[in-house]
Amino acid sequence: MKMKSLTYWVFLAPCLLALTIVLVIPFIQGVYYSFTEYNGFQVNGFVGFDNYIKLLKDDQFLYSLWFTGGFSVVSVIGINIVGLLLALFVTQKMGRLNTLFRTIFFMPNLIGGIILGFIWQFIYLKAFEGIADLTGLEFFKGWLSDTATGFWGLVILFIWQMGGYIMIIYISFLNSIPDELLEASTIDGANGWQKFWKIKFPLLAPAFTVSLFLTLSNAFKVYDQNMALTAGGPFNSTQMVTMNIYDTAFKVQEMGYAQAKAIIFLIIITVISVVQLYFTRKRETDL
Repeated sequence: MKMKSLTYWVFLAPCLLALTIVLVIPFIQGVYYSFTEYNGFQVNGFVGFDNYIKLLKDDQFLYSLWFTGGFSVVSVIGINIVGLLLALFVTQKMGRLNTLFRTIFFMPNLIGGIILGFIWQFIYLKAFEGIADLTGLEFFKGWLSDTATGFWGLVILFIWQMGGYIMIIYISFLNSIPDELLEASTIDGANGWQKFWKIKFPLLAPAFTVSLFLTLSNAFKVYDQNMALTAGGPFNSTQMVTMNIYDTAFKVQEMGYAQAKAIIFLIIITVISVVQLYFTRKRETDL
């Protein structure tokens, strides 16, 4: 028994060491630096909660929080709707086309965020301008030079990137639904909508838990797409929290202040994620 316990810790030790070095120690350092005036090279003094008080008066940081929150809500809803619709489509009986469509829909997730940003930047700046010139529709002009259209540009990019990934999760749960239930509903005269709403949708509750958690956490952490597509412009009106923290740390060299922002952002994400998991898990047990 002791040998098994020793073997267990021997195999676990490298993972624990790596997590400690990569996550635990930097986190503790970050918490410490958030209470100091740290510029990335040296600590110039202990300032207590001054950094946290300062960020509550930082209009740009508060705006970026609001912008990121709105982006996250719209993106999470859009990604899950698109992912579920794609999953329902590719689980139809289409033979080898199922595999083809699954591959096509999943491919955007394999592209890096920066490359995706430049791809969609080209679409918004060149393709949309071309459509505007051909049709005369002003709607397609200046998408990245306006805050509202810049917001929707980021949402469209993120849904396009994540939709196929979330589709895979929904596919796995749709395929696990017993055929007997669907056959019984057919015998009872249920149509396609009734099968989905009364049978498939309730049984997808665990998939919603996983998908909502993944999309929420990823939406809050968006940086490279934001940087490549709009760079926070115009006038920082499309700046996400991650970009605001990065700029504070590496452009202004206020590392301690940036750490305070990061700690607050971490707390917000943690609270939202825990609440989401609580309610979605509760829905699973209620069903």
